[in-house]
Amino acid sequence: MHIPAKVDYGIRALLALAAAGTPQTAEHLAGEQGLPPRFLGAILADLRRAGIVASQRGAEGGYRLAREPAAITIADVIRALDGPLAEVRGFRPEATSYEGAAENLQQVWVAVRASLRLVLEKITLTDVISGKLPPHVQKLVTDPDAWVAH
Repeated sequence: MHIPAKVDYGIRALLALAAAGTPQTAEHLAGEQGLPPRFLGAILADLRRAGIVASQRGAEGGYRLAREPAAITIADVIRALDGPLAEVRGFRPEATSYEGAAENLQQVWVAVRASLRLVLEKITLTDVISGKLPPHVQKLVTDPDAWVAH
């Protein structure tokens, strides 16, 4: 799975917002996380349109989470910034079809999406900040092979 900078930066900004607990400017978040300010501003605008953050003007203004951090999953952020978790040539896995030797490939793509969901839909901003990942995810992380590039 390719995780674009837009998603990585967006999640990092949301984690910083969740940890702060008060509205923060895009410039402050960018400085704290070492992100490009203009790019982060565009990312936060996308997250606002998706209902993940809200913005307020004024001296106490900035961005804040629109929901509790325990109600925002990593999957929510990925979908808001990058679209569906799994696509095959621009189609959802269930919309693909193959013939001949590749006839069963659709099942593989559906399984890939399901495995992504098992992790990304179960981890919230609160989980990441606390370092308390769900047990099934923690089990994956503790497997030494998970840390080795193939």
